[in-house]
Amino acid sequence: MPGRRKLAEGASVHRHRWRRVDDGYLYKYVNKEEAKPSRAATLVDRSTRIGHVGEEAAAVDDGDEAEQALRPHNRFAYKGVASNLVTYLTDVVEMSTSAAAKSVSTWSGVTSMLPLVSAVLADSYWDRYSTITASSLLYVAGLIGLTLWALLHTRMPCSTLFFPLYLISIGQGGYNPSLQAFGADQLDIGDDDDDNGTTTEEHRSKVKSLFFQWWYFGICSGSLLGNTTMSYVQDTVGWGLGFAIPSAAMAISVAAFFCCTPLYKQRQPRFVHKPCRDSVLKALKSLLANVTARKTTLPSRDDDDSDIVCELELQEKPLKLADQKQEEAMSAATPSVAKIILRLLPIWTMLLMFAVIFQQPMTFFTKQGMLMDHRIAGAFVIPPAMLQSTITVSIILLMPLYDRMVVPLTSLVTGDGKGITVLQRIGVGMVLSIVAMVTAALVEARRLRAAGRLSIFWLLPQYVLLGVSDVFTVVGMQEFFYTQVPSAMRTVGIALYLSVFGVGSCVGAFLITALEMATASGGGGGHGWFSDDPREAHLDKYYWFLALLGFVSFVVFTHLCKYY
Repeated sequence: MPGRRKLAEGASVHRHRWRRVDDGYLYKYVNKEEAKPSRAATLVDRSTRIGHVGEEAAAVDDGDEAEQALRPHNRFAYKGVASNLVTYLTDVVEMSTSAAAKSVSTWSGVTSMLPLVSAVLADSYWDRYSTITASSLLYVAGLIGLTLWALLHTRMPCSTLFFPLYLISIGQGGYNPSLQAFGADQLDIGDDDDDNGTTTEEHRSKVKSLFFQWWYFGICSGSLLGNTTMSYVQDTVGWGLGFAIPSAAMAISVAAFFCCTPLYKQRQPRFVHKPCRDSVLKALKSLLANVTARKTTLPSRDDDDSDIVCELELQEKPLKLADQKQEEAMSAATPSVAKIILRLLPIWTMLLMFAVIFQQPMTFFTKQGMLMDHRIAGAFVIPPAMLQSTITVSIILLMPLYDRMVVPLTSLVTGDGKGITVLQRIGVGMVLSIVAMVTAALVEARRLRAAGRLSIFWLLPQYVLLGVSDVFTVVGMQEFFYTQVPSAMRTVGIALYLSVFGVGSCVGAFLITALEMATASGGGGGHGWFSDDPREAHLDKYYWFLALLGFVSFVVFTHLCKYY
């Protein structure tokens, strides 16, 4: 094993210490006579990686640039399908409005929840590169299958449409979190220099914050192209070409990723993944069993460099028993890692309503636009799904302003180098999302009262407000969940953030079903708030209901922030 120190014959092990460090878990065996362990005594060297350190340092920048170039292509392909899917289901597949909205919400929810499974594979069984490879191939296969279905839909049963759609879900669910964590790995070359004091906590925090911010900027750039160009092609040219272009873009992106493989910083799979696997898969079992019989110290995780230290007093045994003791140390620490994940659940739960609101542009906002006048100068027709690009334009414009104006101004007040804390940033976005729902309710009420069709541009304020809220909440969520888990489980952290939107989408589908049953008239003969008749539907009441639930979640969220 790398870094193993051969002890003198007869020497005994006095203490077995397990410490969590940035690269994983560090095991040291300390001789009784040694007051301070030397670096040569390290059983597992945390710098064990593929390639030499010098080669890594030269490759990090190029690898990160390659990662950045792949972000827009991924989001372009996904948004090229998702942004206008509700229109495809209602106009081509001929689903009802509520059924189409529930189908899109469920599909989006499954897509966002699958990262929890792929994260365990990436961090515990495989590695991030292998997970990206497998999931990207499934992703491309699903996009090609959807294109073929659109070309042959007249001869295909409607139920078969969901096979390529959920193949896309599986691919996207594995590709997105692994790629994001893999991209963050390219910046970790400086994290290993902590012992020399060359990298400060404040600097690392700022770099990570900027990474997630500009990662989201790249996502929004791809979303903008997908929302604008693909929705126009799908509505005016045809659905076959509208799905073929995202398929080609994703295939090119995957090929580019493989071509840049020599530039990436990769880590060899090590035993470090076993405690991660145990803590994720058996977290609840470990906590319920209360495996704390050993003399264990479990300090709270306050920052990225906090150590989870478990010291086990060992009797004098030969070094050949080290592997057995190593397993025991891992098992003893499992509850602490599970505890870290479970303590995030209250915040995770309160963000679900933001995720429900987040789904509205792809579902009812788009359907709302279909009921309005979407012509410019009586000639050019704006596809309703294209208005989703307003969200991404708002994000792209505000992101640089946030760095150059919002952060410096708020820093003068708070004294924080990042302006406001991550939780404060999330809270600001939650408030803006509530305001967006109130605005949407007022616009829909105005549409119902209007004698003729309102212009689709009445919807712009609610789209812009959601775009601004995304800059605060979504970026804050990425950073929060990434930094609150052990470094060996960073893909799980990204998956936790994505799972908020997955579960939130399913919650949204459940709310639609429950409200449809509760508000339907004539014993289920109508659709109540979600009627296909634009004069009978009451989306304004639905938006008010979401605003109320969002406000309740925000109040509880502000209370929970006191404990973080």
